[in-house]
Amino acid sequence: MVVAASAENLTLSTQLGWPEAAYLHIPFCRQRCHYCDFATGLGTRELIETYVQMLCQEIGGAYRYRHLAGDPRPLTSIFFGGGTPSLLTVEQLGRILAQLREKLPFHPDCEISLEANPGTLTREQLAGYRDLGVNRISLGAQAFQPELLAACGRLHGVEEIYESVADLKAVGFENFNLDLIFGLPYQTLEHWRESLQAVLEINPTHISVYDLTLEPGTPFGRLYRPGEAPLPSEEATVEMYLMARRLLTQAGYIHYEISNFARPGYACRHNRVYWENRPYFGFGMGSVGYEGGRRIQQPKTLHKYFEQVKDQVHPLPPPASAEEIWMDTVMLGLRLQEGLDLATLQERFGSERVEQALQRLVPYFEKGWASCEAGRLRLIPPEGWLFSNEIIEKLLF
Repeated sequence: MVVAASAENLTLSTQLGWPEAAYLHIPFCRQRCHYCDFATGLGTRELIETYVQMLCQEIGGAYRYRHLAGDPRPLTSIFFGGGTPSLLTVEQLGRILAQLREKLPFHPDCEISLEANPGTLTREQLAGYRDLGVNRISLGAQAFQPELLAACGRLHGVEEIYESVADLKAVGFENFNLDLIFGLPYQTLEHWRESLQAVLEINPTHISVYDLTLEPGTPFGRLYRPGEAPLPSEEATVEMYLMARRLLTQAGYIHYEISNFARPGYACRHNRVYWENRPYFGFGMGSVGYEGGRRIQQPKTLHKYFEQVKDQVHPLPPPASAEEIWMDTVMLGLRLQEGLDLATLQERFGSERVEQALQRLVPYFEKGWASCEAGRLRLIPPEGWLFSNEIIEKLLF
C-alpha cells in the first residue's frame, strides 16, 4: 500500500529544486497575426533595446531567485518565444545569453531554441545566432498558400519560407521545426495536403500542427464562429488532423505529442518540460514560469513589467496545492504518446486517488481510446487524442 502524499510534501518536493529549463519571452512582432492573443505588440528599435536591457536586469537580479533553495542546477533547455524573437540582433541575443549564463550554469548539451518568422531572418543573422549557441530554430510557416497567409495577417509569403529554410541549412542548423495551422478560414483539405507535402519535401527534424483556436479579442475571434463558413467544418478539421498523422508517420516522424511530430531523437526538449510538469523559469513580460512549486505570471504590459524590474519585485503566488499538481500532471502528461507512469503517480499522489481515476476511465478503456498496460496510463491515438478534452474532464471532474 502506497501512502498518499500530503499537500505539504508534494509542494516541498517541488520547491527544493531549481528549474533546469528557462523560457524567455520576446514580446515584439512586425504585425500581430489575426489569430494571436499572446502578450505581444509592435516594437521600435529603441523599445526593443530598452526591453533587452530590462530583461537582462531581471535575469541578473538576486531578488529574482530568493524563493529557491540550494544551488542552481544547469539549464538543459532554453527557449526564446514570442512574439518574434528573430527581431533581436545578434548582439542583443548575445547579451541576454551572457547574462543568463552568468546567473545560471548551462549544461554542455543544453538545447537553445529560438522562434522565428520567415522574412525576419538573414543568413548572417542565423550564423551569428548559431555562434552564440542557438542550436534549434522553430520557424512559423503556418501555411503554404499565399491567400491563407494573407488571411492570417502574416507578413511573409511562401517564397520567404523557402528562403529561410535554405538559410537555416546553409549555416548548419540541422535541428529545426516548422509550424503549421489547420482549420483556417477558407482552408480546404487540398490546401492542407499541399502544406503537409511541402513540409515533407523540406524535411525538418520536427513538425508542429495546431488546430486554429478562436480567441476572444482577436480579429478571428470577432469575425468567425466555430463550425460556420468560411471556417472548415468540424468534420473537415478532424480529417485534416488525421491526414497529418497519416502522412507524417508514414514518412517516419514519431507522433510523440498531440500536436507534435519529430524524427527519432528530435522531440522538443523544452516542451517536454511542460508536458512532464517539471519546473522552468519564466523571464520577460507576459511569461509564465513554474518555479518553487508556484505558477508565476509576469505582467502582461511593458509598463508594469518595467516597473516590476526597476523595483526589484517578483510577486509570488501561493504554492500549488496537491490537487492542482495532480490536475496539471494528468492533463499535461496525457498529451504525450507514452502517457503517465502509474508507479510514479501512486508514489506522488497515493494509490487510492490513482485507482479512482482509473475507474472513471473504464468506458474509454472499453472503447479503445485509452489504455492502462505495462504500468502506463495513456490515450490511444487518434481517437484518444481527438477526444482528449472529454476524457481528461471525466478523469479530473
